[in-house]
Amino acid sequence: MWDLVLGDRRINSLRLVAPMWNGTRGIHRLGGAVVPEGNQKKERKMLQFLNNHFYDVEALRGYLLQREMSKVHLKNRSFTWLEEQHGPYSAGAFFILKQGGAVKFRDKEWIRPDKYGHFSPEFWNFREVPVEAVDASDCEINYEGLDNLLLLKELQSLSLQRCPHVDDWCLSRLYPLVDSLQELSLAGCPRVSERGLACLHHLQNLRRLDISDLPAVSNPGLTQILVEEMLPNCQVVGVDWAEGLKLGPEEQPQDTASPVPA
Repeated sequence: MWDLVLGDRRINSLRLVAPMWNGTRGIHRLGGAVVPEGNQKKERKMLQFLNNHFYDVEALRGYLLQREMSKVHLKNRSFTWLEEQHGPYSAGAFFILKQGGAVKFRDKEWIRPDKYGHFSPEFWNFREVPVEAVDASDCEINYEGLDNLLLLKELQSLSLQRCPHVDDWCLSRLYPLVDSLQELSLAGCPRVSERGLACLHHLQNLRRLDISDLPAVSNPGLTQILVEEMLPNCQVVGVDWAEGLKLGPEEQPQDTASPVPA
């Protein structure tokens, strides 16, 4: 039994109980279903691992977070070595497809992975065909993974909707696309703030920018006004211009059509 410390209190209720074996297969008191022997071994190994390494809930949470970040790092490893063999367009497309996104080569149909993550290898034949659009919605692209995306020098449309690891630092790295990028969607990116949007000032060829549902932006209405001034030729969508513009009682507009009370 382990003691769980919460503040100044010590709780003696965190306990791991070893399963009771029936001598052949299965576990007593855990239902009538028989657990396969392979699963039993995995459960025992996991139980022993937890017992050896973790003494409180915070340590376990830290371990799980570290494991998750390791997976994200692996997904964003560099594929630039593919550039020499297959060219930058195919290498960049491979990275997006491995992330679960979709790509569109110029004058070609969209290529998307199926529900199992499989996709057609035909894009390897498009070595000389530029990628003009990328849909990376819900992908786990981060700052490091942008090295692969930025291989697509002629990219015109980029959707990063709901990407959990896209942050202000990522937006500061989009400047290599300054000559080509015309459409950008950041809708639902939880880590994008006003500072990141300010980094888009160099993308003067943008014609459409979606900044809807950005929880890290404290004043959406004012932010939209500033972005529109920063990118005068761009249609900024997704925010009501009055959203977040809170007026005090003395600043509220008066209804001149209403009678003045005596």
